Amino acid sequence: MSFTVLAREGETRARCGRLETRHGPIQTPVFMPVGTVGTVKTLSPEELKTLGVEVILGNAYHLYLRPGHQLIAELGGLHRFISWDRPILTDSGGYQVFSLAELCKVTEEGATFQSHLDGSLHFFSPEFVIEIQEALGADIIMALDECLPYPSSREATRDALDRTIQWARRCKQAHQRRDQMLFGIVQGGFYPELRREAALRLLDVGFEGYALGGLSVGETPSMMREVVDQVVPLLPEERPRYLMGVGMPEDLLECVTRGIDMFDCVIPTRHARTGWLFTSFGRVVIKNARYARDESPLDPACDCTTCRHFSRAYLRHLFMAQETLALRLNTIHNLHYYLRLMEQIRQAIREGRLAQYREEFYRMRCEA
Repeated sequence: MSFTVLAREGETRARCGRLETRHGPIQTPVFMPVGTVGTVKTLSPEELKTLGVEVILGNAYHLYLRPGHQLIAELGGLHRFISWDRPILTDSGGYQVFSLAELCKVTEEGATFQSHLDGSLHFFSPEFVIEIQEALGADIIMALDECLPYPSSREATRDALDRTIQWARRCKQAHQRRDQMLFGIVQGGFYPELRREAALRLLDVGFEGYALGGLSVGETPSMMREVVDQVVPLLPEERPRYLMGVGMPEDLLECVTRGIDMFDCVIPTRHARTGWLFTSFGRVVIKNARYARDESPLDPACDCTTCRHFSRAYLRHLFMAQETLALRLNTIHNLHYYLRLMEQIRQAIREGRLAQYREEFYRMRCEA
């Protein structure tokens, strides 16, 4: 388990790297599709591999509720259970402290959730979160953290920061599997001094990687990028940096230039299911009537299966008819777009032309 920086872009903090795991390497910067309950919605593992996906993300909270981490362990672990032989990262459930706030009570000892499935109560301590993730057998696992919405008061943010650091220490003490990388999560909201404190205190604990949490929770893109600018210089160069839950294509590009190595987000897959498709010239909302007789491919610059074989008119027909194939073709395209975006960014970094690539990226959107 190791991380190596292979190339840097001199004018920015951008870098290319290689993250080695027991289930294979990950090229960074990388986008990780979200497979919350052990599946990236509408696609099979083989389809993900064909797209070039190197790592997917699962969620410890949801997999604990169903089918259960112990059952998954009995059946050979998460990789075998879902027939995926490439790396997996599992979130700890800390995001659910935010997303399921009405069903969650947080104390110094951990978080108690009322199941959104049947109303039953479940207590997640830092130690139990590690137990779940060790049973699942993910390659990269996350410490339990407390994620707050924006805006939150300085007092509430301070309390969440202190709990997150305490939980991080307990997670590290509980972690036994040496074939997993454990990442700590920098909280601190939108208070620069608290973000700095959180980063420095996490460094004292020591982790194989560091994530920025508590973002994409209602703030503006500029606020999110300011936090990245504040935190990245504090993190060690030899460790991967992971921006959790972000985001739109421009967020990925802007945050790579700020030194981020890893991203995950539901945006490409969720938007695919609502008919919002990403292209080299901006977004296409495929349900719009203007596409009813449009025989052109969704994105002429794209070589994915969807764009090579189907017209905008057909994609709109499928979507309006509520056919399952619409969701699959849309998801294939959106993930292909995100994966090629990251591939192009890596190539631009290696060739020392990221600034030129960034200008072209925005120019194409302005001209469309």
